[in-house]
Amino acid sequence: MEDKDTNGGGGDYVFGELSDRFLEHASHYDHAGMPENYDATGASTGECGDTVQFFLSARAGRVTEARFLIDGCMNTLACANAVVFLVGGKSVAAAWEITEDTVIEELGGIPEGHRHCAELAAGALYKTLRNLAEVEKDPLEKMYRKR
Repeated sequence: MEDKDTNGGGGDYVFGELSDRFLEHASHYDHAGMPENYDATGASTGECGDTVQFFLSARAGRVTEARFLIDGCMNTLACANAVVFLVGGKSVAAAWEITEDTVIEELGGIPEGHRHCAELAAGALYKTLRNLAEVEKDPLEKMYRKR
């Protein structure tokens, strides 16, 4: 896939070069926003300046809710949405298996030069899962975690 970015990172793409799945993930904000309650959070900021933060709730070893905040481009939005889609209802163990390649596959590809957006989203997920593991060791911390 050729990157048609001509304005220094602004993402001037021809939409026909992007998969329908990518465009779907890049245009929805259904899971964006900080939830009222959550069990774990984690964030990553890339060299490009984009930031992804995930919020997870889990019960009995399964992800029951996933939401995100981003400050970034369309590619980062698509990757964050793909991660939320991929973790939804999965076991926490299965969530650890999500990689940047899994995210790119879910998107049906990503514009050349923007693989770092998938790496950023996967990295933020790993930080969130690590935080979940820490919180589950201390049930009191989980009980009092709110917005």
